[in-house]
Amino acid sequence: MKFTQSIIAGAVLSLFSVASVQAEELRIGTASQGGAFYPVGQAISSLVNKYADGLEMVPVVTQGSVQNPRLVDSGEVDIGITNNNLSVLANKGAAMYKKGGKMQLRAIGSLHFSVLHMMTLKSSSINTIADLKGKRVAVGPAGGGTIPFLKQVLGLHGMKFEDITPSFLSYGDGFSQLADGNVDAAFALSGYPAGAVVQTRVNKELKFIKLADGKMAAALAKYKNYNEVVVPKSAYKTDGDGRVLGVNNMLITSEKMDADKVYKITKAIYDHMDEFRANNAYAKQIVPENSRNLKIPLHPGAAKYFNK
Repeated sequence: MKFTQSIIAGAVLSLFSVASVQAEELRIGTASQGGAFYPVGQAISSLVNKYADGLEMVPVVTQGSVQNPRLVDSGEVDIGITNNNLSVLANKGAAMYKKGGKMQLRAIGSLHFSVLHMMTLKSSSINTIADLKGKRVAVGPAGGGTIPFLKQVLGLHGMKFEDITPSFLSYGDGFSQLADGNVDAAFALSGYPAGAVVQTRVNKELKFIKLADGKMAAALAKYKNYNEVVVPKSAYKTDGDGRVLGVNNMLITSEKMDADKVYKITKAIYDHMDEFRANNAYAKQIVPENSRNLKIPLHPGAAKYFNK
């Protein structure tokens, strides 16, 4: 009898062991902590772990939206978070992706908007982008999405990156340095409210740095993937709303990714938007229907979900 019970117990343990082995671990490339990508990646991982049978997902800290296409392309992560603009450049092998050549990235689905936080202390004499000349600016981590965005904004004002003194810091460190007076301004390409900005606002009053007159229209005309986004003053208790540039974020993967896996991931996320929104503030800004209008093709597994 004891022998039979041992056999049964062993068989049960073996079944659990097999089930554990069968669960495939996937990695999602996010960004540095203090922005939006990491908590969004955490929430997505939780949904995949809960609802995608046979798959487990873990969020990975990366340099952000510029690096994530490279990591997906090289297979270092299985899916990544980036934005419309960068995904197009990656597939063309253009701009910062020129050396690596064309990639074959595919979209899984639309996420929240990232907005270019351009901020300084309320007491600062800096009011517009033109006032940044010669100033110390926290520009986000090297390889992050803030830097190319910032370069374009500077260009619209007849300035170059060399006109500022950049500090390459995580968003959290950058805004901490702003609060301490070690930099004059801090930038972050992030969803709102951004944790780094919220934390700084606890002890310091902030304001948005404005684009010069007419430059918002010029930016939207020149860069078709950008949008004007109004960040309400309630987000950071500023004196007025912030009128900033934003770009639609997305989940990407390689065209080589198995279609059934992508379908499971897509379904786990977008079938459970209520849970996603309850667990992550940025998810409240996601419009799943925008997934059909992204600037790179949907992966066949994602297309199966959204076109059902």
